[in-house]
Amino acid sequence: MSGELVLVTGGSGFIGARCVLQLLNAGYRVRTTVRLRNREAGVRAMLKAGGAEPGEALSFVAADLMSDAGWREAVAGCAFVLHVASPFPPTVPKHEDDLIIPAREGALRVLRAARDAGVKRVVLTSSFAAIGYGQKPQKTPYNETNWTDPNGDGVLPYAKSKTLAERAAWDFIANEGGGLELSVVNPVGVFGPVLGPDYSTSILLVQRLMDGAMPGCPRLSFGIVDVRDVADLHIRAMTQPPARGERFLAVAGDFMSILDIAKVLKARMGASAKKVPTRQLPDWLVRLAAMRDPAVKQILPELGKVKNATNEKAKRMLGWAPRSNEESILATAESLVRLGLLKDSPKKVA
Repeated sequence: MSGELVLVTGGSGFIGARCVLQLLNAGYRVRTTVRLRNREAGVRAMLKAGGAEPGEALSFVAADLMSDAGWREAVAGCAFVLHVASPFPPTVPKHEDDLIIPAREGALRVLRAARDAGVKRVVLTSSFAAIGYGQKPQKTPYNETNWTDPNGDGVLPYAKSKTLAERAAWDFIANEGGGLELSVVNPVGVFGPVLGPDYSTSILLVQRLMDGAMPGCPRLSFGIVDVRDVADLHIRAMTQPPARGERFLAVAGDFMSILDIAKVLKARMGASAKKVPTRQLPDWLVRLAAMRDPAVKQILPELGKVKNATNEKAKRMLGWAPRSNEESILATAESLVRLGLLKDSPKKVA
């Protein structure tokens, strides 16, 4: 209902900022958490880039996933909570607990505060990382009944953190939730237009391809979804009664390889894609590179694997209609060019 107060955790993040923007445009009042109050100006700048001047409709609270401080204030008076904030570093952390503990304890901290404040429903941002890893290969597309095995082969700390955090959230609702409702959104790789220099790790792929930072394309495939559609699915999961107690895969279409993404950029982005590589890297070369680059080491377990996932549930139950893979990729690239976030482009963002 227009005018209701919604808390969005992690409003300075790529998905969080887009959720704030769409909620404001729909007439909600929004409160968002940032780890440090000095992030407020950056969030307002991103919203302005997205066409919003929220004024008093938007407020900020400083809160950290690892501390109780601020959370009671953050949820006070809120009808709904979108818990988007979660650590997602571009490189492997020194210890998996650096990811697992903030993700799991942060989710429980937010759920506990929401329950105590009488919030109607929390929508948790999980990930395909909690669905499609650590299992035997399957030919059928992954769906919401699938769960990552956190102890399976090749499961990285990020996937483990998202799986354990989501499991903990469902357990909390079942055992201690009271009247609090929970819905979960599980996005694949999130692309789409950036609003500023603070964006998701997924966007780095397009940026590195266009900057010429990658000599070629590893045999890696993943799902794609536009950040605008992820935010839309969060709001549908927040407001629609059938979403209670359900998880929803946010995926636009078939998974794409990095080579396929590179070809889209090369074909459609003109001179700004002149550095994009369109040759396949052999696996042995990627493994060699991984010996000196921890970021490359992360992808080794997924080399050559072909997965898919279905969005049938979100479309059927919530009327969700995502943009195409190609539209999301091009919107990503166009925004990086427009905001001067590529190596050779003039800087337009402070």
